[in-house]
Amino acid sequence: MLRAMLGLDNWIASFSDGTTLAVVCLVAIVLGLRHATDPDHLAAVSTLVAGTQEHATGAAARLGISWGLGHGSTLFAFGLPIVLFREYLPRAVEEGAEVVVGGVIASLAVSLLVRWRRGQLQVQHVHPPRHARTPLQAFAIGLVHGMGGSAGVGVLLLAAIHDRGVAIGALALFAACTALSMALLSSGLGFTLGRARVRRLFPAVAPALGVLSLSFGIWYALGALSLAPYYF
Repeated sequence: MLRAMLGLDNWIASFSDGTTLAVVCLVAIVLGLRHATDPDHLAAVSTLVAGTQEHATGAAARLGISWGLGHGSTLFAFGLPIVLFREYLPRAVEEGAEVVVGGVIASLAVSLLVRWRRGQLQVQHVHPPRHARTPLQAFAIGLVHGMGGSAGVGVLLLAAIHDRGVAIGALALFAACTALSMALLSSGLGFTLGRARVRRLFPAVAPALGVLSLSFGIWYALGALSLAPYYF
């Protein structure tokens, strides 16, 4: 699945010749929107919005756009030197960033499991709703998660664009579409979690979601350290 996603990114990127502005922009938009479907993003977002119950769609959308803005900001900041100067982060820094991303995913999973254990995921009829975390916290999580390398194909594509002005604009568009895709994905998850039947069933599936996300986060960090097969 992971290799298929990377292959999909390369296939999307192949449509850009690096010179046609309209095509470059279209490819940047598609890559940015598709970026939300990376496994690490799905794991992080699902645990990020889990537990938002009353008015879940709006709450999840706020968390998602905050998370996406943080992620997009870091993506742009780290991608800019690559686009301008073809300068890449030292390997040790990249590995450290990936380990931190794995730790963030694992910590979100642990938080979900703790809330489940305390019974905080049960259906509540309290107004205003009590959110698991604030948009500012989601923004900070996005900043950290944006250091990961799962957007590498997109940034490498933009770095190959000959006109630096176009490349910077495409990078900004890529980052913005990544933030938008996160908001859309989170809104969809929030809408699903906001349904009465799903809210009743969610506490039963939350442990499995938490364990899977925790396992994925640990594997992601070990993969960055070359202690496990790593495909990102």
